[in-house]
Amino acid sequence: MGKGILGTDQVTQIGFIVRDIEATAKAYAGFLGQDMPNIIVTGGYQQALTQYYGKPTEARAKLAFFQVGSNLSMELIETDALDSTWREFLEKKGEGVQHIAFVVKGMKEVTERLEANGMKLTMKGEYTGGRFAYFDTTDALKVDIELLEND
Repeated sequence: MGKGILGTDQVTQIGFIVRDIEATAKAYAGFLGQDMPNIIVTGGYQQALTQYYGKPTEARAKLAFFQVGSNLSMELIETDALDSTWREFLEKKGEGVQHIAFVVKGMKEVTERLEANGMKLTMKGEYTGGRFAYFDTTDALKVDIELLEND
């Protein structure tokens, strides 16, 4: 395990914000020589408990995943129109790489370390089997960071 702020240096995911997930997933499937992935829709606040800058949000997104190595996936994200870190990225920067993700243990402790190092928590929530948190790290790292903690 790494000795940095996260306690790991293993990237598990690269996340892309896209306007049309079906078209982009089809393009990546052909490019990578993989089957078209299932497209899933995230839960609303009652299911995911999503908070954006500390306030509940009903924001949802369509997601598609491509496995591109034994420990790395590419996540395509098509956001809805509600407030979220995904919508913020799309409106400010358009489509493209929005985050890199790391699996961590001790989400609360890692979050505290990131915030103590000036990395602001922008959005967090739950998914079946775990939780996620996004941090604005673009000034220092040139991309946002997502933490994933699996149960």
